[in-house]
Amino acid sequence: MLDTVQAAPEDTPAELRRDLAIAAIDATIVDVPTVRRHKLSQTSVTAQSYVIVRLRLAGGAEGIGEAATLGGPRWSEESVEAMKANIDAYLAPAVLGQPADRFEALGLRLDQAAKRNNAAKAAIETAAFDAVGRALGLPVSALLGGASRDRIPVLWTLASGDPAQEIEEAERKLAARLHRTFKVKIGALAPAADMARMRRLAQALAGRAELIVDANQAWDETTAARCLPQLAEMGVALVEQPVPAWNLGAMARLRARPGTPPLLADECVFDAHDMLAVAQAAAADAVSLKLVKHAGLLGLRRVASVAEAAGIGLYGGCLLESSVGAAAHLQVFSTFRALEWGCEHFGPQILTGDLVTEPLRFEDFHVHLPSGPGLGVTLDPAALRRYARP
Repeated sequence: MLDTVQAAPEDTPAELRRDLAIAAIDATIVDVPTVRRHKLSQTSVTAQSYVIVRLRLAGGAEGIGEAATLGGPRWSEESVEAMKANIDAYLAPAVLGQPADRFEALGLRLDQAAKRNNAAKAAIETAAFDAVGRALGLPVSALLGGASRDRIPVLWTLASGDPAQEIEEAERKLAARLHRTFKVKIGALAPAADMARMRRLAQALAGRAELIVDANQAWDETTAARCLPQLAEMGVALVEQPVPAWNLGAMARLRARPGTPPLLADECVFDAHDMLAVAQAAAADAVSLKLVKHAGLLGLRRVASVAEAAGIGLYGGCLLESSVGAAAHLQVFSTFRALEWGCEHFGPQILTGDLVTEPLRFEDFHVHLPSGPGLGVTLDPAALRRYARP
């Protein structure tokens, strides 16, 4: 990887403009093992796969971006194999030679080159922001209006399916003052088994931790209507996407029922139009924001703006990103005036190794915004070689 350089103070505007042109884009698939099985309603993973994008400017500055999946094209239609193929064949050629700092114009070109492919587009846009930030000596947050916070409350996900193991895991996180909010992945088991598991967790952590539940679209409306009041009685603070993404009507009806805890929209919101539909249907209390859904930092901000206008809370979602993807999320999250539900960017901690030279800092139940230009993290070439897929 080329060393990054900053524009010299004596550079003229015309020279700087030439320096900011996109000269090269490279995409690499990596597979990083996880410290334990991460089980969702529709799949489970023991290694996390990413596409790492490296984007070099004509002036020499280089930026990085990341696209993540969970177990292949099960969470959305994209897989890392498809991402790399589409970046190489369609998306990268569409922006080569273009000014990297004209982010909206880049997004338009990416949209003209391919429909959806949101995660692949997000990785390219993130790398462009990182490269421009490094060239100008500015953090990405400054390119988005400036940070309003330097740390964000961060939760941990319990997803092994074994309540005894999960209680032990939560106790370690509490003792280390890393996390005091835990999101529990349910839906892979029968509803009765999931409710029994949740009762054990709620009783063990009562008064010391907050619980959030993610059903990952596993229930139909009848099952959700039966289970949601039980979760509310256990003190669960938020329930994510209990029914399929297409069924906004069910989300709205469930939300209107007495005894339903606050609902978090995830898979039903990929763009600002989806967010508007959720708001109009009064179908959610909060929305999970993810670069892989919203096609980049600007798309994420557009979704957040619609949610804010509708009085819907913001929640920083994740797909087990490494420090590269997590740093990108933190840069944009830091610019929000309010992030009511914090974030879940614990991903670097669940990996057996990270992809950057200095991983993100987790302490006192917060994840800290990395300092420095661009994303604030630097890709580790040795780690990239170690985890790169042949």
